[in-house]
Amino acid sequence: MAIPKLQGYALPVAADIPQNKVSWPFEPERAALLIHDMQDYFVNFWGENCPMMQQVVANIARLRDFCKQNHIPVYYTAQPKEQNDEDRALLNDMWGPGLTRSPEQQKIVAALTPEEADTVLVKWRYSAFHRSPLEQMLKETGRNQLLITGVYSHIGCMTTATDAFMRDIKPFMVADALADFSREEHLMSLNYVAGRSGRVVMTHDLLPAPANKAALRALILPLLDESDEPQDDENLIDYGLDSVRMMALAARWRKVHSDIDFVMLAKNPTIDAWWALLAREVK
Repeated sequence: MAIPKLQGYALPVAADIPQNKVSWPFEPERAALLIHDMQDYFVNFWGENCPMMQQVVANIARLRDFCKQNHIPVYYTAQPKEQNDEDRALLNDMWGPGLTRSPEQQKIVAALTPEEADTVLVKWRYSAFHRSPLEQMLKETGRNQLLITGVYSHIGCMTTATDAFMRDIKPFMVADALADFSREEHLMSLNYVAGRSGRVVMTHDLLPAPANKAALRALILPLLDESDEPQDDENLIDYGLDSVRMMALAARWRKVHSDIDFVMLAKNPTIDAWWALLAREVK
């Protein structure tokens, strides 16, 4: 059967992240980014102007920009537009001729077009490691963490994560930078990886500072003890934010604004005040 027409759904938020069995810290100097199968052919199954896919593409783009700023290598997978029956093999039985019937849709979506320094891997099977130099390239550059984004979460992305784990490469599934046939299959893939082969994170977990106030709020809410959500101008300490977590935030945001410290955050612990600090132009 071919891939069905797909409908957008609510992307996972921080509260949907399953309990991870591992607590591997993200180490930019040891990481690489994988943008998996973000070709027009696969993305077009959601139709034009799907808000969910626009958000997924935006999150991947934010991660890619961060990686380029921090000299983290970026890899893409892309199925070739010409695949004979021997190359596709059992994929023909499961999915039909696939991209070979739509060669004009082989390109990576325009918003994520690879740059000259990026590596585009030819994709032959679910795993990005199958018949590709990905493992060798990661090890030659001292990289043992792989940030996985793209489509489809419960097929190629989950399989790649498990294959990475079997090769002693730590996979990080970026929950809101993935898309799937359905929310149920998306969450299933996250649960599987979190419990069997890797760590599940949100985009904002990997970036030093949130991109907007909404992202800041999404970062802060899981750190609170109260079930009620604070208003943007309310004291976060009154909602259970403790000093240890505040110090961790200060250390993280200091990578962007060197003057941020615990005292500065504790002086006015509100989302409004913290966003004012973070939204300043980086000098």
